[in-house]
Amino acid sequence: MTERTRLAVLGSPIAHSKSPAIHRAAYDVLGLDWTYEAVEVTGFELAHYLASRDEEWRGLSLTMPLKRDVVALLTWSDPLVALVHGANTVVLSDDEVRGYNTDVRGITNAFAEAGVYSLASVQVLGAGATAASVLVAVARLGAESVAFSARTPEKARALEELGASLAVDVTVRPWGIQDRSLIIPDAIISTVPGGSTDLEFAEEVRQSAVLFDVAYDPWPSALATAWSSVGGTVISGYDLLVHQAIGQVRVFLTGDAEQALPNESRVLDAMRAAL
Repeated sequence: MTERTRLAVLGSPIAHSKSPAIHRAAYDVLGLDWTYEAVEVTGFELAHYLASRDEEWRGLSLTMPLKRDVVALLTWSDPLVALVHGANTVVLSDDEVRGYNTDVRGITNAFAEAGVYSLASVQVLGAGATAASVLVAVARLGAESVAFSARTPEKARALEELGASLAVDVTVRPWGIQDRSLIIPDAIISTVPGGSTDLEFAEEVRQSAVLFDVAYDPWPSALATAWSSVGGTVISGYDLLVHQAIGQVRVFLTGDAEQALPNESRVLDAMRAAL
């Protein structure tokens, strides 16, 4: 039997991806002679790409927009994939294409590493696919109210439905409209690609609310710089990248995102050093 040793991250664009570096670092520590590359693949090309993988292929990491595109191509998926309508990890076998979501776990673990174990109110910038994983993650941290700032609010209605299923009060605001209650949220989470935003936040907000900016290219983002300038707490996209990736490594190795790796602390250190 041919050993499945090939892995890749797919997306478009994908040249900027840090995933090859951190995954290779993980497999070096684990003593696995696996390869991991970045491949430019669009949603239109995804079905053919999956069907054309041979028995050397173990799995794939997916970036946007493929996280949603892949759902219809899966033969099995974990419950989180159905909940957020997106998979960032695929495991390949002779007769199955199995989908997993490690983004939710990556978000909660990044918060925990920053000393944040519970949230009550959250503001999310952006309302795309990543926002759904963010909503599930903050619900797991106890959030009772989440406000989304959306450039196209009518496209964010699915988030209201998801919030209702999670017993979270979700509101969707047009981009740039701030909360007039003057209540400062526990966290502000930006899901905007590239970390670019024209929104400004008062110094009191930046000092009090934790900023989680899921972007890491470029870094620091404008928001991260604004928060750091007043001594605010910042969680970076690098933190999310590493924590969702360790979940992927677990899945590729054991098929279980909750099963810790051998020498996992050393693996994490190596992944961070690769950044």
